[in-house]
Amino acid sequence: MTGALYTGLMLFSIVVVCESEPTQAGPDRTGDSYGSDHVGQAGLVHLTSHWAFQLINESLTYSRADSFCRGQFSSILTLDQLEDREGARELLHQAGIHSPIWVQNSRRAPPTSVNLYKQYLKFSALNFPKESRDGFSRVNMSFPAVSSISVCVRVQWDPQWNDVSTIFSYAAPVFTNEFQLRSQVDAQGRILLALIIHGKHLPYKASFPNDGAWHQICVTWQQSSGRWAIYVDGDRKDMGTGTEISRDIHGDGILILGQDQDSFGGNFTEPFFGNITDLNVWNISLEARHVRALNACLPLTQEALFSWDLDHLSSHPVVRQVEAFLQCPAVHHQMELQGCKTLQGWSDQLPLFDMTDCSDPLRFICRSSRERYLKMKQMSESKPTSFMTHFIMLSNKTQYFWFSVCSQSVFSHQLSALTSLTEATVQLDACIQALEDTQEDGLQPVDMVSLIQVLSMAADIPTQPDTYMTNHSLESVQQLSLKFINVADSIISQDNAPKWQAIKEVVNGPMDVVKSIDRMVTRLSPRLMAETNHMTIHSPNIKLEVQQQNLLEGSRGFCGPETDKSTSLDCISVVHQKIQGLFNNGRETLTLVNTWYGSLRPLFNPEENISLVPTVTDGSQRYLGTVLGSSVISTTVLADAERVSTPVRFQLQHRVQSPIGTVYDPVCAFWDFDLNPEAGGWWNTKGCEVVSRQYGYTVCDCNHTTNFALLLQVYEAQRNPENEKALQVLTFIGCGVSLCGLLFTFILFIAVGVPKSDRTTVHKNLIIALGTAELLLMCSDGASANEVACFVVTALLHLFFMASFTWMLVEGLLLWSKVVSVNISEDRRMKLYYIIGWGLPVLIVGVTLAVSVDEYKSDDHCWLNVKNDTIWAFVGPVVFVLAVNAVVLCRVVMVTVSSARRRAKMLSPSSASKMQTFDLTWAVTRPVLILLPVLGLTWLCGVLVHMSVVVAYIFVALNAFQGLYIFLVYAVYNSEVRNAIKRIKEKRKALSFTNCSQPTSFLPSQRAPVTPWGRCPPTPSSPETSETSGPPSSTSTSLVIKNESFGKESFVSFSLKPASGNQVVQLTGYKPSGTLCPSPRSAGEWRVRALTESNL
Repeated sequence: MTGALYTGLMLFSIVVVCESEPTQAGPDRTGDSYGSDHVGQAGLVHLTSHWAFQLINESLTYSRADSFCRGQFSSILTLDQLEDREGARELLHQAGIHSPIWVQNSRRAPPTSVNLYKQYLKFSALNFPKESRDGFSRVNMSFPAVSSISVCVRVQWDPQWNDVSTIFSYAAPVFTNEFQLRSQVDAQGRILLALIIHGKHLPYKASFPNDGAWHQICVTWQQSSGRWAIYVDGDRKDMGTGTEISRDIHGDGILILGQDQDSFGGNFTEPFFGNITDLNVWNISLEARHVRALNACLPLTQEALFSWDLDHLSSHPVVRQVEAFLQCPAVHHQMELQGCKTLQGWSDQLPLFDMTDCSDPLRFICRSSRERYLKMKQMSESKPTSFMTHFIMLSNKTQYFWFSVCSQSVFSHQLSALTSLTEATVQLDACIQALEDTQEDGLQPVDMVSLIQVLSMAADIPTQPDTYMTNHSLESVQQLSLKFINVADSIISQDNAPKWQAIKEVVNGPMDVVKSIDRMVTRLSPRLMAETNHMTIHSPNIKLEVQQQNLLEGSRGFCGPETDKSTSLDCISVVHQKIQGLFNNGRETLTLVNTWYGSLRPLFNPEENISLVPTVTDGSQRYLGTVLGSSVISTTVLADAERVSTPVRFQLQHRVQSPIGTVYDPVCAFWDFDLNPEAGGWWNTKGCEVVSRQYGYTVCDCNHTTNFALLLQVYEAQRNPENEKALQVLTFIGCGVSLCGLLFTFILFIAVGVPKSDRTTVHKNLIIALGTAELLLMCSDGASANEVACFVVTALLHLFFMASFTWMLVEGLLLWSKVVSVNISEDRRMKLYYIIGWGLPVLIVGVTLAVSVDEYKSDDHCWLNVKNDTIWAFVGPVVFVLAVNAVVLCRVVMVTVSSARRRAKMLSPSSASKMQTFDLTWAVTRPVLILLPVLGLTWLCGVLVHMSVVVAYIFVALNAFQGLYIFLVYAVYNSEVRNAIKRIKEKRKALSFTNCSQPTSFLPSQRAPVTPWGRCPPTPSSPETSETSGPPSSTSTSLVIKNESFGKESFVSFSLKPASGNQVVQLTGYKPSGTLCPSPRSAGEWRVRALTESNL
């Protein structure tokens, strides 16, 4: 920074500090003007309802202007809002400034690291071997006469060649040495460059090291001004004006690579040895920003006369074509290379913008919030602190005099003059000494603000050494880093937590200190690693490590300090496969900058909840909020001194104790400085995921490098550990009982010979699906230790529980078909049921696995992941099934109630009123009790388990014992099963008698009467036989038919006779046996009496 700027900023400090209250201005366009502060010739401050605009009436480059505003906890002005435009216009009008000023381009993303393929590009190059002096290459095109010219080329010099060489030469028919670039090696081993223009040989001044690496060289010339320049690797190394002849460069010439033309197109001398690529020619004089853009492999909008293309070159046979990987070192600085945004003026109240070289010095406006500016002003008016007094005395007695006169701090503004490592070291050393002298008094909030400004300014010092730093040793750079870390450590100490809350209106937070440390170490890392490959700085709250290694060695990782309380450390490492990828892309050296911060957690406001979407739970927990729950660890990867972003894996300890009644769920996160720029950033989880959770620590993967931490989502446990254990035991017992009930039910259906029907088939499939699911659920805990086994169990659980609900859906559809007439044949209906019952679950599980196989399973148990949308592959279909079955149940209840009402009307009036209430109640209760388990409607209470532990017990009891309910309702109390068992019993009794004679005649005939019994006629006293053995003249009618199901000699007799009361149908079956005659009932008689009244 120039001396004038330093003086101006000091004057600015004095006036700002000593100025009284702002003078009131007229109303501004926002309708709520607060006036502006005149601060002398150095600048102005204009306040609006929301913002404070501060004009810096001195010129700085864009990067220095941005650094200055950042040191004032503000930013360069943007003109996106109307209030910004009116504030800027008012400020510039008061200052009378009409020249351009810097403005921030908010629509352009800030410079960030880019992918590796963008940082390295493959070029086709030409190799000029040292074995032959005849090598050359000619550009096959005709060049016009030009008044300006720029030629850029990339060269790789042969380190063993020390003589004069010609990189390119342009000869015209009328003049041979028209335009030429020559080179030679000096005594220090540097390669010097010189231009020849119109035959005038300019001096050798521009240079680059003879290190065998690729270097970009650009030369420019303009006839109107006579200005020429030589750039090496994007930096201007030499420039001048004037040539002996002021004219255009002749056209129709020949451009030769690697040789000097002593005659037009021939007599080659002074050959070049090495490699050449990326030759481009323009008929304009490129600006410095254009050259830097080319060095970064960025395209230009300016059209070239010639662009690099081997097809347009003719080469000597000794010249070979080779492939070259060229580094593009400044791709992540695209904003500076392509120009920075400036405000040129106003037109009809609208701003006029343009892009200007970022290295040009211009004025600028810093914008901050009104509250922040007023708070800083309030701090500056406070009484001098003990620390500030000691610091001013140590740093500069003159500054202390200004300070004592005004009784205010000039800290921030004098630090803008830090332009070298020496000045930064002096300031940091004064800070450390003042901290030691005032240790008992401690830091005050205003001291914290001043120290944060010190770090911000010191972190932005230029990286190029000045005249005082040419021979700076490694030890001095390390001392600077050590002092920087010591100052930062004192600021983020846990003892200063209350003071951080006091300055939150001014400083964004402790992450501002982290950002300054990142900038400082990244800038100084090349010097820190100049004479060593490893350096560690360890303070009580910060551990910094910089290590440099060959890419073939891989990454060794980094861990925080060891502690006696825990064996697990905070560690971070770069994924080895990505390091190998850097090597494959041509990188050679890897520099890792790792930092650990152990005291940041208490500095964040504990009452300020971190806004994150809570993790989905099973309802046993209530979300309370999210807090920072670990140390902060960071890594920066520099490949060949260029910052790259690579995936990392880190492990962090949980540093928050869990109070009784609360639990924590860790979330991997990083601090995103771009997420909320006005607030200094915020926590972000994009690209990070939990790898494993262990007791006391969590392992995470993230796909980029930055500052990482664990966020702990706090939940209030709705159930205590005793209830959780009781529910687990109850679930296991219930599943075991249900499994036995389902097994017995299935055996009964098979063994007792229940008549085959669609209803029993559906029951059997439901039993198979539900029984298999509960068996897998009981075994799932044993599979959780094996990742593959747990994944398979999860998929099977998903399949069979899904099949259980689809067969419950089939149960509902079947019941609906019985209530509402459906014209579908039984065969077609069963095919549809099988597709729904088994095909649909297979489809759902298959699609879910295909879409989210990596996030399918939960991290800590064998079930679907409830923290993403995978769980909806189960919950969604279940909700649909329950909704359909609820409609079916309502329909069944309606039909049952209607039937009960009709039956009540048929009763006598005296008993109708008494029976109606009971019948209606039973008509509603009976189908609900019978159908609830099989339709799965007991799962509806699952949405209420988070409300009370009682509901949780009810849910477990209803669903864990679902198999037992099915056994009781569809086996024990099922009439079909009971009748089948009764038939088996009676059949066995019938087979035990052998003395029963065969009937002599079973078929009625007109020629002979029916004789139902032979030698053993039924006894008259039998009530069953007396009804069928009346005389022929009786009013009863008898029909005897042959029934093949009883055997070829078995017959069934039906008799119909009037009876008192209701009409009775009597079915009597006879089967021949032995010599004994059992009673008709024990001989296998079954009766079905169907009353005319309707029953459910």
